[in-house]
Amino acid sequence: MSSNTSVKSRKPFALAMLVVLVWFVLTGVFGPLFGKLSSVQENNNSSFLPKGAEATQASELIQTFSGKDSFNIPALVLFEGKATPENLQAINSHLDAIGELTLAGTSAKIADYLAPGQRITAFPSEDGKAILANVPLDGNALTKLLPNEEPVLPAIVEALREDLGSLAKENNLTSYVTGPGGLFGDLFGAFGDIDSTLLLTTLGVVALILIVVYRSPILWIIPLLSALFALSTAGGIVYLLAKNNIIDVDGQSQGILSVLVIGAATDYALLLIARYREELHLHENRFDAMRAAYKGVWEPILASGSTVAISLLVLLFSQLTNTAGLGPIGAIGIACSVITILTLLPALLLIFGRWIFWPRRPEFDGEDQVLAGVWSKVGNAIGRKPRKAWVITGVILLAFAFTSTTLKADGIGTVDSFTTNPESVVGQKLLLTHFPGGQGDPTQIVVNVDKLDAVAAAVKNAPGVSSVEPLLDGFAIPGGPVPQIKVVNNKAILNVTLDKAPDSVEASNDIPEIRRLAHQADSTSLVGGTSAVSYDIRSANDRDNKTIIPIVLVVITIILGLLLRSILSAALLLGTVVLSYFATLGICALVFNHVFGFEGGDTSFPLFAFIFLVALGIDYNIFLMTRVREESIKLGTRQGVIKGLTVTGAVITSAGIVLAATFAVLGLIPLVPLAQLGFAVAVGVLLDTIIVRSILVPAMVHDIGPKIWWPSKLKK
Repeated sequence: MSSNTSVKSRKPFALAMLVVLVWFVLTGVFGPLFGKLSSVQENNNSSFLPKGAEATQASELIQTFSGKDSFNIPALVLFEGKATPENLQAINSHLDAIGELTLAGTSAKIADYLAPGQRITAFPSEDGKAILANVPLDGNALTKLLPNEEPVLPAIVEALREDLGSLAKENNLTSYVTGPGGLFGDLFGAFGDIDSTLLLTTLGVVALILIVVYRSPILWIIPLLSALFALSTAGGIVYLLAKNNIIDVDGQSQGILSVLVIGAATDYALLLIARYREELHLHENRFDAMRAAYKGVWEPILASGSTVAISLLVLLFSQLTNTAGLGPIGAIGIACSVITILTLLPALLLIFGRWIFWPRRPEFDGEDQVLAGVWSKVGNAIGRKPRKAWVITGVILLAFAFTSTTLKADGIGTVDSFTTNPESVVGQKLLLTHFPGGQGDPTQIVVNVDKLDAVAAAVKNAPGVSSVEPLLDGFAIPGGPVPQIKVVNNKAILNVTLDKAPDSVEASNDIPEIRRLAHQADSTSLVGGTSAVSYDIRSANDRDNKTIIPIVLVVITIILGLLLRSILSAALLLGTVVLSYFATLGICALVFNHVFGFEGGDTSFPLFAFIFLVALGIDYNIFLMTRVREESIKLGTRQGVIKGLTVTGAVITSAGIVLAATFAVLGLIPLVPLAQLGFAVAVGVLLDTIIVRSILVPAMVHDIGPKIWWPSKLKK
């Protein structure tokens, strides 16, 4: 390197060092905060509902009956075996002291989290083969953390299982901690490894793919390190916002944040590194090569990130706080990914120089090595018969799209939400064989006290109703007087026990008719409880699907039109990605129904799948078409699309595989909604990468020719 070149390189080298130093400082600040993100999770379904939902309004009134601002979450303990008087007495005697159990080796006790004014009781089943105990927990107290900074509910469930399991064995019984408390405890436990197992697995998968892509023992570290810096920064920011109650974080959004940031940041890194390697063959000075590479990729990376971030922010229009919370969480992750890859990654590459690519060190030789190989053959094949290529691929995608109508996404009960079989699920299924499904967790109707009998009579014969009993002011003592009906502000509560599991889709399907009959008897009545919450969440998701999806389509169309300076090309790209989305849903329907055997899908699945598939899928078309436009200016549209496909083929395919692999890792979390989302995004991204971007779009652009750029000057 000459003396002038050396002097010329000092300033950008110093700037690169400064950028790296700044990022290390930022990571030092936000990294430890990211490690605390699990401590601010909120995974209670009822808290996700909007204030105007009937279940929310009912919950607010029901809380007044406890004398304080609280709500109950029952942990049901099923003892299966002979329900003898001796066993019943032993269980009830033991339950009197259960509040003294300590939690997770701390000073906290179960008594600190019991619902106020409630009594722990056990009673036998009618068939005499089981005993059921209800441990009512204070929902508000459960939102706090134990002294060791761990969540409360999983610790309570674990303590109950250990203690009551020993009691059951002593009396020749088998115990199961289930009901909402047990199910939510296992649900929290399923999310417990998100910040360790999921992240480590994601990083391992990405590292393996990068090593294969680069065939270098060193280079893969640079993009992966950049992605980690992006994730720690994003996670720290999200933690601060959640800690100050600005946004809501649940286990699902935290898991998605990790895979989204690692996947997106690695994708952007692949694009930048590939262009940088290409320019190193054309420039002797690596700083000049980086300037040329940066000029070619900053716009598509920024456009890609903006598309995904803005699409995610549209989720703020959701009626559900957890769905709305995912919007800014994901957008923060994407923004950190874009900023990191456009600042830290170039700085690291410049500091280490050409040797970082060893053993495939790019030399200044003027050779455009990407113009040879598999993608050159693919491009030339499409160029010979473009119409045949896009017609065949289009028909295949349409065939899968038609099967999307068989997708089951009308809700899924908590019992069916696990891909494994935890104790709470086993217990809930056994519970249904001995007791009515809603025993211990009834649907509650708040009514005017003078309409109590009328409403009770109206809903008694509603579908799914096993019994209707008013809430009493105290506990009934055998041989003693029956307590009065509890009345607060001229309101009373009817406890409606359903014959189905309260969190099941079937139970929520009974809510509309129960509400209709209750409102008919008392127009001011409000129906709440677990089943009502499930129904209102499903209704909110249906509304979100109809509102948010059209807005996202409009936003993406505008961004594409501005980026490509063309209305026709924007419409074409959007249409192909939407087709790919429905084809993916069709594949999901076939696999979920006939291979995995899932009972159904969460009502939010179509919306989340759409957001990630369309927003992320359009990325690959952006990467392709910005390069095609660049080459079309020099070579013409038909030659430009072949050149663009050839030079981007390997890097975009690698990016698609990385993103698909990272989302597939969501399947490690033993929950059906996340397994379904991970599978859908992985399949959809591969469809976009291998079929839509590699064949369908290039073939259609080649067939249409220069008119694809209408109304810009390139259409001529």
